[in-house]
Amino acid sequence: MSASSLRARVRSEMHQEIKETARRRLAVEGANLSLRAVARDMDIVPSALYRYFPSRDALLTALIIDAYEGLGTAAEDAEAALPREDLRGRWLAVCHAVRSWALAHPAEYGLLYGNPVPGYAAPPETVAPASKVILLLAAVVGDLPAKTSPPGGPLPGLVRTDLRRLIDEQATELPEERLDRALLAWTHLFGQLNFEVFHRLDDMIQARTEYFEHHLSLMADVAGLP
Repeated sequence: MSASSLRARVRSEMHQEIKETARRRLAVEGANLSLRAVARDMDIVPSALYRYFPSRDALLTALIIDAYEGLGTAAEDAEAALPREDLRGRWLAVCHAVRSWALAHPAEYGLLYGNPVPGYAAPPETVAPASKVILLLAAVVGDLPAKTSPPGGPLPGLVRTDLRRLIDEQATELPEERLDRALLAWTHLFGQLNFEVFHRLDDMIQARTEYFEHHLSLMADVAGLP
């Protein structure tokens, strides 16, 4: 192995070790991440971290992208395992995969969907990985037969304008009404998961899985999925 290849390998391994240490710190401190605490956990001086991540925000961004990628991959793998014609099954698979990932990674989920980190603004490179779940849900709704219309009244004009802009940005042919239902399900999905992951359902709902599945079914109906 050449010297440059060895350096690249060592750098990559150090990147991963820093991120793994930071994830463990997230479970203790939440999103209030401290580079000094990460360095202390690794038994190195804080200045050594700056060779790999120039700031706390750079490390947070790396963790956020990794978390979105992990969540998105779980959803994509679950959806891809089902026949294309099983629209409702694909929809439910995405939602179940998102819940399973969230419950298995509560600290990382909190970084994505919990309280905003003071002083941190997510850069543009987080947008694509953050969009994976909603794009999957929209793709399922987009595979409905052409004449299928989701239930509900007409869209307000300004809402239709916003939806058309989103559709044009993605260069798809999805009707506004279908994207509207996908967005409704998306916001409901993560709203319900926030209540579960952040313990807002404690002492209220004990049958969490059944409660989740019931709402999944309702959202599938709203989306017009057979």
